[in-house]
Amino acid sequence: MADHPATPPSLLPANRRIVLSGEDALRILREIEFLLQSLHHIGRHYYPDGDDDGADAERRARYCAETTRFIDAQQATTRLALMRRILSAPFDDTLGADDMDDIERAVAALPLWRASDDPSQN
Repeated sequence: MADHPATPPSLLPANRRIVLSGEDALRILREIEFLLQSLHHIGRHYYPDGDDDGADAERRARYCAETTRFIDAQQATTRLALMRRILSAPFDDTLGADDMDDIERAVAALPLWRASDDPSQN
């Protein structure tokens, strides 16, 4: 992971300290634990030795299909959106000189996945 400063220089003073209730923090931690441990269990099921270098194409396809099935069936993106909503709620969303709030600014340059044939990749 890249090394990032804990507090971006453009952060509003009101956003330098964000407080979550214990209930919200535990809700987020439970969701993270569910997703993380479940994905770990899927990986260990298909790769019990932890090594996928020698995995055959069929096992790899079953692993990919099960991971996709889990993500879809357990609504992983909905769960992640809930966590983002809880974490974002306490932030002051005042726009800066760049017409972005602190959260928008912090995520603006993330290297998001794009299809290899996406013309915006160039």
